[in-house]
This record gives sequence, structure tokens and C-alpha cells, in this order.
Amino acid sequence: MSREDRATAVDEAMMSRALDLAAQAAAMGEIPVGAVVYETSTGRVLGEGFNLRHTRKDPTAHAELLAIKTAAETVGDWRLNHCTLIVTLEPCAMCAGLIVNARLGRVVYGCADPKAGACDSLFRLTNDPRLNHRVTPIGGVRQEACAEILREFFRARRSGEDRP
Repeated sequence: MSREDRATAVDEAMMSRALDLAAQAAAMGEIPVGAVVYETSTGRVLGEGFNLRHTRKDPTAHAELLAIKTAAETVGDWRLNHCTLIVTLEPCAMCAGLIVNARLGRVVYGCADPKAGACDSLFRLTNDPRLNHRVTPIGGVRQEACAEILREFFRARRSGEDRP
């Protein structure tokens, strides 16, 4: 296993930040997913985001998309091959396609998404050999913490607890 195929200490630290962002989403009544894009060689954060689909009434306002867009604006280029995306939940098909199109160098996620995951669970879009760019996903980083914030959010929603 090469260095690119396993999580690093920086990935772990960035996942903590992504979890903080997910908590912000939950506090707003959004599905708690957080994402961070950082420059792999330096650890410099280039973009962050959390789900804002309900707030913005925008089906594309996923955490990954918002973080990647901000990172591209920060570096002034759509090619992010020198960057790592950290996200608390396995990316969906839309976001996995974006990961490929943005040429991200690495993608690291927390918990799998058996209903919509497009990196490992349902599809393997990020490393499909038919596409012009591939990135091997690294899953399971802080998996339990990432899954717990989602479980708690949906538990509260089912029980009818008031959410901001």
C-alpha cells in the first residue's frame, strides 16, 4: 500500500474539521455532512463546505461541491490534482463525478453510504478505468464519529425533536 492509498495524520486532523462543519450543518437542520479540500503537500486548507441543500433550495449544494468550488477559486484553477478532499460521508454520484472532473489527487471519506455512495458502495466512479482521471478512495477515516453524527441527526428527526 503506497502513501497515497492510506490515510495520513493530516487526513485525520482534516476529518476533525469536516466533522465540525457537519455539526454546523446539523445545527441548521441540514443533513450533517462536512468537507474540506486541502493542499496535499502543505496541509493548507483551500476550501470548506457543509450541506446547504435545504437552506439554499439547491440540489447541488452538497458539502463536497461547495468545498471543491471554493478550493478552485482559491487556487485560480479547476485542476486540483495537488489536493485532497476530506468528507464525512462517501460521495454520491454527482460528487464523485465532480471529484473526477476536478482532477482531485486524493479523496478520503469517513463512513460509507450504502444507499448513494459512488466511490465504493454502489458505484466506483472515482477509479473507473473508463474515465480520463482516476483517484482511489480511502474510506473509514473516523468512521464511527462520522456515522454517529448522521445517526443522531436522523434519530432526532424521527423522534420529532425540534431542530433549528
